[in-house]
Amino acid sequence: MTKLILADLLYMTAVGMTMAFLLLKSRFSRRKTICIFFTTMLLLMAVEVALAHVFGVGTVLRRYGLIVHVPTLLVSALLSQYRGWRLLFQFLSSFLFCAMMQQAGGVAYYWAGQRPWAMWLTFLLLTPVVLWLVYRHIRPSVFQVLDKLQRGWALICLSLIAYWLIVFYVLPGYVGLDPVTTFVKPFFSLLMIGFYCVLILLFSSVKREAEARYHTQLMEFSHSALQSRLETIQMMEDAVRIERHDLRHRFRAIAELVSQGKKEEALNFIGAAQVQLEEKKPVHWCRPPVLDAVFTSYFRQAQRKGIRVDAHIALAEKLPVDEAELAIVFSNALENAIRACMCLPKEQRELSCRVISYPGLMFEFSNTCSGAVRFDELGLPISPRSGHGIGSQSIAAFCEKHGASYRYTVEDGRFSLRIIL
Repeated sequence: MTKLILADLLYMTAVGMTMAFLLLKSRFSRRKTICIFFTTMLLLMAVEVALAHVFGVGTVLRRYGLIVHVPTLLVSALLSQYRGWRLLFQFLSSFLFCAMMQQAGGVAYYWAGQRPWAMWLTFLLLTPVVLWLVYRHIRPSVFQVLDKLQRGWALICLSLIAYWLIVFYVLPGYVGLDPVTTFVKPFFSLLMIGFYCVLILLFSSVKREAEARYHTQLMEFSHSALQSRLETIQMMEDAVRIERHDLRHRFRAIAELVSQGKKEEALNFIGAAQVQLEEKKPVHWCRPPVLDAVFTSYFRQAQRKGIRVDAHIALAEKLPVDEAELAIVFSNALENAIRACMCLPKEQRELSCRVISYPGLMFEFSNTCSGAVRFDELGLPISPRSGHGIGSQSIAAFCEKHGASYRYTVEDGRFSLRIIL
């Protein structure tokens, strides 16, 4: 019996830490995260075997939370992008699914007349199914909501903490060995699974709502950007029409000056007319029409507000991502930069933009800023004003979707955003 319990604990350690890994959003590379996580798992399993040999399996069972759960939580805290209640939610979620599997195996073991094959068969059937559900359905919803949901994590975690305390300390028995524990613990687990299903439905609705808002924003933005560009083109056409109308008067004046032998005056007149025509020539920043409209609109807005603009944009006509999505990223970055510049005196307002598409799509937005800027655990700037900071979250969501890296920095009074796709 002791060997069976020890084997069960070792198996649950492996499965539980695998689930914790699947629900972990790491700050480090995938290879480094796997190396640290599963090295820790092997060390913890070795510790369990050693403690069982010295103090007995009963001691390992009673102290399992301290032996395995606490180190797992500490390693998760080291690797995770999140802190506080969000980090605890990730860990407790993996514990809930692991406990559910262990208890299902214990119930099967009890009903089969305490035959080990029933427990291991249950584990064999449940493990791939639960891991697949966690990876394909629960993980995406949890990751999406961890970024979007700002409140309520403490209440959710308190419910999961209460479950953890009940399973390990209020009802310390082992499922499958006695009838009371075999039925009471799974009862609480079923309640928590129901609670978690409600959470997943809530998370899914939040995810769908966020995606719907995003696609609506894409459509509205594409329409408004193209409309703005069409209005600009219409203005340019009107200006050209007026110039064509006035062109005959200029030719007549030039001909009169030439006939009178006033060649220098004629050349000056032609030069002035050419300068006037150049000023009315439409400016194109790049070939993709929506992005061209974005740059034209925001650079014009910046210049009207006394912000000096320094831009170098080298974008290919064919982009690696959807043009409308990229337009939203540029719009959010430029809007934030213009807003930050407006806090400075007019002579200090500067905005620079660098965009290249070879060898890969890379861009940098930089602007002068006032005061210190604080960043959260994801490296996003924290806005001191309520309702702001949504643009930075939208940029982070774009980078996560397309596997891009972003970095916000503040150095020598300049705030910069760099993104490499």
